[in-house]
Amino acid sequence: QVQLVESGGGLVQAGGSLRLSCLASGRTSDINVMGWFRQAPGKEREFVAAISRSGPTTYYADSVKGRFTISGDNAKNTIYLQMNSLKPEDTAAYYCSGRGGALIARPGAYPYWGQGTQVTVSS
Repeated sequence: QVQLVESGGGLVQAGGSLRLSCLASGRTSDINVMGWFRQAPGKEREFVAAISRSGPTTYYADSVKGRFTISGDNAKNTIYLQMNSLKPEDTAAYYCSGRGGALIARPGAYPYWGQGTQVTVSS
């Protein structure tokens, strides 16, 4: 069993920064890739960024390239999402996820999910 818990969301003005964290517990050895997804009201859940243990290899959605950075700390069983230059369109619930296979951007491929943390960017 794997549990994921996100933290770090909040309200920030456009141009500001936030750092999200996701702590993994349980059978963390089952996870090879972790990712961040987000979902805004009335929208489908979309891929934001992912990181694999090997490499590590990272992958970003075009909408966040150059602004967001994903990183991980294996010793702490934690991944992070540093979000800079935030825009109102970044407003969404952000979800941490994990899977045992290769790095992929499809949310349906991730069996483990956190409860989400809300990020709201005001103009």
